[in-house]
Amino acid sequence: MKTLKNLAIIFLAVFITQQINAQTAKVNSASSNMTVFGTSNIHDWDMKAEKMSGDATFTIEDDKLSAIDKLTYSVEVESLKSGKSGMDKNAYNALDTKKHKTINYKLTKVNKIIDKGSNNYTLETTGNLSIAGQTKQVPITFNVKVNGNKLTFAGKVKINMTHYNVEPPKALMGTVKTGEDITLDFEVLYN
Repeated sequence: MKTLKNLAIIFLAVFITQQINAQTAKVNSASSNMTVFGTSNIHDWDMKAEKMSGDATFTIEDDKLSAIDKLTYSVEVESLKSGKSGMDKNAYNALDTKKHKTINYKLTKVNKIIDKGSNNYTLETTGNLSIAGQTKQVPITFNVKVNGNKLTFAGKVKINMTHYNVEPPKALMGTVKTGEDITLDFEVLYN
């Protein structure tokens, strides 16, 4: 009986000092940003996302990020705005927004969490990116800042549109042609 009591005390001491805190959070769209950068034969262009959503489940252990169990992120395609309605319309047509309203990312694996100090981390991940109905597995490196129960994920991802069966948009009867490669630059707050 005394051994059982001692084991219980040891278990409680270890459990109490280890402070594991699993949390869930949602995208704070107002405090997040994502910009799509691209090129054309005339000038570079960009489109900013206005509507985003997503969820994250993560674990803080001893005040350090120890796991990301879930990470999703969606952008409403027609919330991407360039400031030029003609360009926006061409992009929406190329992305077939009548059938595919969102661009989606879903984490499938965290390959490595690197503690950079001061609540900053680098996450090497693999996830599924869905654009215009096509889903591809992509590696993404996130820079993550932890502030209490808030996580900010930042990074850049280069994508070839043709890999997602998206024909780069054209304008002015084909005289203006966009390049195949785009870059997604993001800083997304989950809280």
